[in-house]
Amino acid sequence: MASEKIINQKKEEVSKLAKKMKEAKIILLTDYRGINVADVTELRAELRKSNSEYKVIKNNITKRALAEAGIEGLDELLEGPTAVIMNSEDYLDAAKAIYNFSKDNEFYKIKGGVIDGKVMTAEEIITLAKLPSRETLLSMLAGALLGNISKLAVALDQVRAQKENA
Repeated sequence: MASEKIINQKKEEVSKLAKKMKEAKIILLTDYRGINVADVTELRAELRKSNSEYKVIKNNITKRALAEAGIEGLDELLEGPTAVIMNSEDYLDAAKAIYNFSKDNEFYKIKGGVIDGKVMTAEEIITLAKLPSRETLLSMLAGALLGNISKLAVALDQVRAQKENA
């Protein structure tokens, strides 16, 4: 039987993890079978750029932390080896990094996760990860708006020129 000291350490670990999960904008669960240390080190370095955290945590502790954080619907994903990725600032960078890594490593799979408190399937997360960055979307919007404004300016100039000639 586990000693009281070990049980208290595990309870504290669950509490810390639950607190991080409550603050996180994204929590991703991934299957990391068949990945070597060099690949995981590369992935962790990429995730650190976006202030994301990559941890391999026992499924039982993850389940308890999710329950303590009030997050439901992920228990069935916690089968086999599971890595937990969390970010409390921006969910898109972490999702993109994991998606790009999973494209290059056929064994690495996204199981699912939580984005802004909503449980998401692997397919939904992959769809989000495929979206262009916020800056790219804003520049596309600005380009579209400028194009329409330019067309309006040309049309108004044509009307002005017609009225002057008439």
